Amino acid sequence: MFSALELTLLLLGSAVLGVVAFRMLHLPPMLGYLVVGILIGPHALGLAEDNATTHTLAEFGVVFLMFSIGLEFSLPKLLSMRRTVFGLGMAQVFLTIAATMAFGWVVAYVMPQLVNISWQAAFALGGALAMSSTAIVSKILTERLELESEHGRRIISILLFQDLALVPLLILVPAVAHPSGNLLATLAWAALKAVFVLILLLVIGQKLMRSWFHIVVKRRSQELFMLNLLLITLGAAWITERAGLSLALGAFIAGMLISETEYKHQVEEDIKPFRDMLLGLFFITIGMLLNVGLVLEHWWLVLLLLIGPVLLKFGLIAALAKLSGAPTGVALRTGLALAQAGEFGFVLLNQAGGLQLVDPLIIQLILASMVLSMLIAPFILDNADAIVMKLSANDWMVQSLALTQIATRTMATQKHVIIAGFGRTGQSLAILLEEEKIAYHALDLDPERVREAQAAGANVSYGDAARRESLVAAGIHRASALVITYASTRSALKVLHFAQELAPALPVIVRSYDDTDLDQLRAAGAAEVVPEAIEGSLMLASHALLTLGVPLRRVVHRVQAARDERYASLRGYFHGASDASDDAEHLHVRLHSVPISDNANAIGKSLAALKLVEAGAEVTAVRRRKSRIDVSPETILQAGDIVVLRGASEGIARAEARLLKS
Repeated sequence: MFSALELTLLLLGSAVLGVVAFRMLHLPPMLGYLVVGILIGPHALGLAEDNATTHTLAEFGVVFLMFSIGLEFSLPKLLSMRRTVFGLGMAQVFLTIAATMAFGWVVAYVMPQLVNISWQAAFALGGALAMSSTAIVSKILTERLELESEHGRRIISILLFQDLALVPLLILVPAVAHPSGNLLATLAWAALKAVFVLILLLVIGQKLMRSWFHIVVKRRSQELFMLNLLLITLGAAWITERAGLSLALGAFIAGMLISETEYKHQVEEDIKPFRDMLLGLFFITIGMLLNVGLVLEHWWLVLLLLIGPVLLKFGLIAALAKLSGAPTGVALRTGLALAQAGEFGFVLLNQAGGLQLVDPLIIQLILASMVLSMLIAPFILDNADAIVMKLSANDWMVQSLALTQIATRTMATQKHVIIAGFGRTGQSLAILLEEEKIAYHALDLDPERVREAQAAGANVSYGDAARRESLVAAGIHRASALVITYASTRSALKVLHFAQELAPALPVIVRSYDDTDLDQLRAAGAAEVVPEAIEGSLMLASHALLTLGVPLRRVVHRVQAARDERYASLRGYFHGASDASDDAEHLHVRLHSVPISDNANAIGKSLAALKLVEAGAEVTAVRRRKSRIDVSPETILQAGDIVVLRGASEGIARAEARLLKS
C-alpha cells in the first residue's frame, strides 16, 4: 500500500512516460493516459488502487475542463442554444433509455434462462449508456478548433443536457429499485433546488463577477488573481454539488460568467496547467477500471457490448440530429463524436451495481466495454471526416458544393490575398486590403460569422484553410499571398504544409502569440511570422519615442530595422517569478545574465574559444564595470564581467556551465 506521496509520484512518473511514448508514436496523449491507467491499475500490475482519493483528483480534471469550455460560451449564446440543449439533448437521453429498456425486455423474453434483466435494471443501464464523455469529446473539439462549428455546437448542447440529466437519474434509479410514494416530491424538491442555484449563479453571479474581478485586479498581484480564479471555479462547483447537481455544471457556469468579462483570455491561460494535469489523472483512473483478464476471458461478450451500444448511439444521435434540421454530414459527425461511453455513465453503473439491480459479472463486462469505447473514441474522432465521406454521398456533394462556391467566388480573381480565418484580425486586414484596392478571399469555419459577413458584402466563404481542397478552391495557384490570421501553430503548420506542396513560391504570412514557434514556422515555409507580443512592444516603443520627441523618420527606421532582422535583437527577455507558470517554458528564447566570478573557467578566454553557440546560446552583450563593451568572437572575458546570454533554457544552462566551471 503506497502513501499519498508515493501514489502521486507513481501517477506522475507513469503519466510522463506514457505521454512521451505516445507522442513519439504520433498518437493522442489521451490514449497514453488510458494505457498507463490500465497497466498500473488493480487489474494488471496492481501498482495503484482505484480509490476515492484518485477519483476526487480526477473529478477536478473534468471540473477545470468544463470551466475552460464555459469560457468559450456566454449567457446569450447559451440561451440561443436552448432549443438544441432541451430538444436534441433531451430526446437523445430519453430515447437511449427507452431503446435500452426495449432491448432488455426482448432479451429477457427470448432468453429468460440465460439473462434475466428487470425493467429497473434496463432503466439504470439505459441511463449509463446515454452518457457520453465530456472530457474526451470536448478536449478533442477544442484541439481541432471545432467548438464553434455546426456539429460542435450540437455536440456541446447534447453533452450539457446529459450533465443536467445525471441528477434526476441518480434520484430515479434507487427510487425505481425500491419504490416508495415520495418519488414525485423528491424530484420536485431536486428541481426546485436546481432552479434556485442556477438563478443564483446566472443572475446574481453575473452582476458580481465583473466588479469582484475589478477589485482583485487592482491589487496587482498574480498570486491573488490565481487564488481568486481557483476560488470561483471550485466555489461554483461546490454550490452546484451541494444542490444535488454535478461539480462540472457549476464550473461550466463559472467559466461562462467570466467569458463576459475582459479577463477571459488571462483566465484561460492561467487555468491550463491545472486543467491538463488533472484531466490526465482522470483518464488514468478510467484506464484503471479495465479488467484485462475479464476482457480476454469473455472477449466475444465484451466485443458485442462494445459494438452494439456504440452503433445504437451513433445511429440514434445521427437520426435525431438529422430530424432537427442538420445536414447529413453534420448529423453523422455529431453521432460519431457521442457514440462512446461517458464518465458519468460509470457513476450510474456503480449505483446500479450497489443496488444489486444487475449481476456483478454483467456490470464488469459492461464496464470493460465502456472503457474500450472511450479508448477508441479519439481514433473515431480523428477519422470522422473520412468516415462521413464514405457513409454519405450527400456530404460529399455538400462539401463539393462548398468548394465549388469558393471556386466560383474566386474564379475571376487574380493576384488576390487568401485570408485564413475571418475573426477580428482577418476582418481588419480585409478592410485595409479593400482600401488599397487589393482583392482578397477569406476562409472561416464559423457559419454564423460567414453568413453575417457575406450579407455585408465581404468576400468570405465557409471553408477550412487547413484542407488542401479548400486552398485549391480559393485559388492558391493564382494568389499573391496567403495570410494566416489566427494564432494556432498546430493549424498554421498544416496550412503551410499544403501551401508548400501546392504553391511553394507563394509568400505566407503567419500570426503567432510570441517568438516561441518563430523558427519552427519559418522552417515550415512561412515568409514572415508576426509575433503579437513583439509587434505590440514595437508599437508601444514607437509611440513612446514619438512622445519623447524622437523624429518620426528615425522611429520608422528603427522599427523597420527590427523587422528586417526578423526581430533578432528583440527575441528573448529576462524571465521573472511571474513567468514561472508559462507553458512550454523550455522552448522560449530568453535572456539570462551570468556574472563571471574570480575562479570562473571563462577568465582569460575568448568567446570563440568557449564555443557558447555550440552549447545553444549566444552572447548579446558583455558588461564590464559600468559600461557595455563591443562583443566579437575575439572578446576576452575578465573577472567581474557580466555576460548576457540568449537562448532556450537548456542551451543557457549549458553555456552558463561552460562559463563558470572551474
